[in-house]
Amino acid sequence: MEELSIKNKGQARIFNHPFLERLSKTHPWVIYALYIPVVIFLVYYVHYTYHYTIWLMAFLFLVAMFIWTLFEYLTHRFLFHFKASRSITKRLVYIFHENHHEFPRDKNRLFMPPLPSIIMSGTVLLCFCGISLLISGSSGYGLLFFAGFILGYLIYVSLHFAIHAYPPPKYLKVLWRNHHLHHYKYPDHFYGVSSPLWDIFFGTKSLKRKN
Repeated sequence: MEELSIKNKGQARIFNHPFLERLSKTHPWVIYALYIPVVIFLVYYVHYTYHYTIWLMAFLFLVAMFIWTLFEYLTHRFLFHFKASRSITKRLVYIFHENHHEFPRDKNRLFMPPLPSIIMSGTVLLCFCGISLLISGSSGYGLLFFAGFILGYLIYVSLHFAIHAYPPPKYLKVLWRNHHLHHYKYPDHFYGVSSPLWDIFFGTKSLKRKN
């Protein structure tokens, strides 16, 4: 990712066409309204269709939420901070993430807009259901795993919004500190937003090399 002049006011102009520009922005309630009913429905549907025990469902749900934190870290580190060399790749990196580093306080782009979000989540759902069918002959595990994964995403994106919009509560101050270090001082460290676990595990929390 190229060095950018950080601007704490204003927002990026990503698309020249006003309709596309509007599609690149969203509000938290839109994403909540989209995904919270999906999570609730899938849990209800899986329980009454496949008759899994509550303990099994809770276990898979929590595992999926945990796996989200790894997915979040890897996506942020290797996809959103991809070292692009071609102009079109640089453009994609800017659209998906670099604009956020340039305008970190732009609240309209802290949640992924509905259209790309639906496309990506639909792809993930198909992958989970496909794996579930191959392993167990049923899509039930994949549906439940997807519900937990999406809840993990909602927690992450809510924390990310709060970090950029509000002062930190005492018990979450470390998450605020880490993410602000990522934005304002060490862009190649502190990739985890909802958890510091994977930065510790992969060594991107240590600042020894920077001192």
